[in-house]
Amino acid sequence: MIEFTEESVRREVRAWLEANWDPNLSLVAWRNLLVDSGWGVPDWPQAWYGHDLPLALVPVVEEEFERLGAIGVARKGSSSLAASTILAHGSDAQKEKFLRRILTGEDAWCQLFSEPGSGSDLAGATTRADLNGDHYVINGQKVWNTSAHHADYGILLARSNFDVPKHRGLSYFLLPMHQPGVEVRPLRQMNGHASFNEVFFTDAQVPREFMLESEGDGWKVATTTLMHERRYADSSRREKQPTASAARIYREEAEEIAIALEPYTWYPQRAGRVDLVLERAKATGRNTDPVVRQEIAKLMSMARCAEWTARRARVAQEQGRQPGPEGSLGKLAASYVARAANRVHTMITGTDAMLTGDDSPMDGVIAEILVSTPAISIAGGTDEIQKEHHLRAGAQDAERDAY
Repeated sequence: MIEFTEESVRREVRAWLEANWDPNLSLVAWRNLLVDSGWGVPDWPQAWYGHDLPLALVPVVEEEFERLGAIGVARKGSSSLAASTILAHGSDAQKEKFLRRILTGEDAWCQLFSEPGSGSDLAGATTRADLNGDHYVINGQKVWNTSAHHADYGILLARSNFDVPKHRGLSYFLLPMHQPGVEVRPLRQMNGHASFNEVFFTDAQVPREFMLESEGDGWKVATTTLMHERRYADSSRREKQPTASAARIYREEAEEIAIALEPYTWYPQRAGRVDLVLERAKATGRNTDPVVRQEIAKLMSMARCAEWTARRARVAQEQGRQPGPEGSLGKLAASYVARAANRVHTMITGTDAMLTGDDSPMDGVIAEILVSTPAISIAGGTDEIQKEHHLRAGAQDAERDAY
């Protein structure tokens, strides 16, 4: 049993890395060693590839990995959400089947929640899941599914009962994507990118044992997924960058990163590119305009407050607290910042902000900002949904404090 102090954890993980880290291994071979060691996800339970390490000490482990340039387990978008949800709600058999291959990166996942007919009313999903012997038959459509075109599995919310209130009629499935009856089509966005897909199900099948929890528990399980998603929705998070090395493991990681980040190349523009505002104001001379200066000051203040909210969410995680309203607050703040940045960029650049091509401002980046920022108010739950979630959380806190 490892003693949980910073010194002892650092000593243990450093000794293990120095004895086992080898950049000439394949990426999968290394990650299998790492999963078996418990240092890939040290805050997970010992029974499931971890060390039960307090979240506050996880940065100590990360520092030791960075010191040697060692690669960690796979942490890619919906795959991470699937892992967190399976860990919280899955049976032992489900954890045994799915968790290791998520951590090694051998299986990619996508999220199959939103539907074209229900918008942010996730509980209004109408994709059907009908029990037929030892499997469920899935029929319906999902939309805004990032990376569905190369996913091996999808976390699916579908309606298994139409005769009860909508929140109680949903079930949560782990759906194999490579099967007849699952059709993935890319969606072209107005900014020119195709980051998302729509997925059609025609008599697709999912084994009965691939349901998380019980029939009708889908809303409860989906809430766990969404809380983890919103916790990491702040635009300030850093994306993993490949290591410039010819060693085998780094080459394979670079390929993995390129595939994982391809749908997100426009995400900095979606967040409003606050980092470009001062540069653009100086380049255009608008930094001397008192009205523009005032709007820039407002934007910078709002962005800094959003950063503090994101830090609150990260500190809560480090303290081992369950995801709470900080995630929704951070998501809502990111929407406000993006819209404000959109407005400021337009004030600075004027009508030229609509131009694209080689002779446009910043080679079309400003125009891409203007057409991309509306997305952040929709993705991961609309602003209205975030407000409702926060109000409900606040009411629950007030009720608890009253007793």
